Amino acid sequence: MDAILERSHELKQALVDFVLDAEGELAQALETYAAEQSRRGSGDNKQQDLIIDSFITEGKVNEQSPIELFVASHPDLSPSDRNLLNSWHHSFIGLFAIANITPDGLELMNWLTAKNYIVQPNNAQLLQEISRLKLGEIILTRISPVTDYWILSGPYTMMGKLGKPKLAVAIGNFKENYKSHLYSDAPDLLEEAWQSVVQYHQQFIDFFGSEEITLPGYQLNKKIGEFQELITEKTLASAGIDPSKSLAEVAEAAGIGDEEIKAVAQEAGADSNVVSQMLHGKSGNSKMVMPKVDLPAELKKAEQVTAFSHPRWGQIFLPTYNKVQTILSAEDWQSVEGAEKLIRYYLEDKSINAYIWHRLAQQYPIQLEKVLQTVLQRPDFSLANDLDTLLSEFHKPIEPELPEIASVPIHLHNLFQDALAEVNKSKSKSKGQKKPAKGFQKS
Repeated sequence: MDAILERSHELKQALVDFVLDAEGELAQALETYAAEQSRRGSGDNKQQDLIIDSFITEGKVNEQSPIELFVASHPDLSPSDRNLLNSWHHSFIGLFAIANITPDGLELMNWLTAKNYIVQPNNAQLLQEISRLKLGEIILTRISPVTDYWILSGPYTMMGKLGKPKLAVAIGNFKENYKSHLYSDAPDLLEEAWQSVVQYHQQFIDFFGSEEITLPGYQLNKKIGEFQELITEKTLASAGIDPSKSLAEVAEAAGIGDEEIKAVAQEAGADSNVVSQMLHGKSGNSKMVMPKVDLPAELKKAEQVTAFSHPRWGQIFLPTYNKVQTILSAEDWQSVEGAEKLIRYYLEDKSINAYIWHRLAQQYPIQLEKVLQTVLQRPDFSLANDLDTLLSEFHKPIEPELPEIASVPIHLHNLFQDALAEVNKSKSKSKGQKKPAKGFQKS
């Protein structure tokens, strides 16, 4: 074990002790951060250690990280120590596959970005622990840079070897719990994903004529299907594939095989199920279409559903938005049946995000303030001054997180499609199995 690896262990221990022994603002910041993070974990010792490890690089005290506070309070640190500590601001959590096992460490592949990392243990106990890991197993952990290799920054959660369906579920869970770490080590992928949301928003406006539409559920379901079909046609056309022809015809004309044309189509954003359908359609010349896109059953049956599109918040479907507008437009809002219950639902349900609340605040500022004063029993509540604080109180992010409609790297899209195919194949053999949890999907 080289000297800098040993030193990384010493510095990390000193850094953890510094945070745990802190008082005042740093201690308060850790308590607040831990309370926020613990809601998504098991609360066991490993989860607590992971929270502390995350806080060291992600936490803030008056815009300074705990690492910066530690460095400032230890003026005797050498320049190399300072550089190493500051490099840990690039630590990130990921869902890693063990791609290779070496005598002194591991090679890990981040499943979210398909990037590989050489990881070495920086103490004897950890070396012994990872010696029990096996090729192909999946672990959830944070890693931190040292030189041309990385170290395990905190504890790891062992998930074992996962088949494609279970891996897709694990990635979906990671996406839900660690949204800010989806593409931590690939800013280009993150930027591309955000750009896809902007592009989708513009396509939504071009198709529907507005960023907000309200239709009966069954009609909206039909229009969304038409919208998805149009998107597929445009993406295929942008790749030089004639959407009026079958893929079999395109492949024959170009003199290339099925697999090549499927790869081109998928890179352009077309669903792999669509590609197979077009290549092997019964007529041989079927038109390229998206598979039927269905809204959830409760939305299809709803009398009215309002669909929103936003270049950052993505796409939102609400079957109750009209009723909220009725409440906020009424002279006596309390006379509207179920009014208070619905307002509380909008506060408590995570699907009603800050964008919806700010939209309502802009449209009904006076009435919304009065309603919230009554519902919350806070007569001094000010919509202008207190709304964001209230939303944070109900655990609603003020800034948008990457929406579901964002595009994903092709390797994740293919994984989810393969997982779905395996589950459907299994269901056809044995009915009654549980529905798999939702993982990443291609927009």
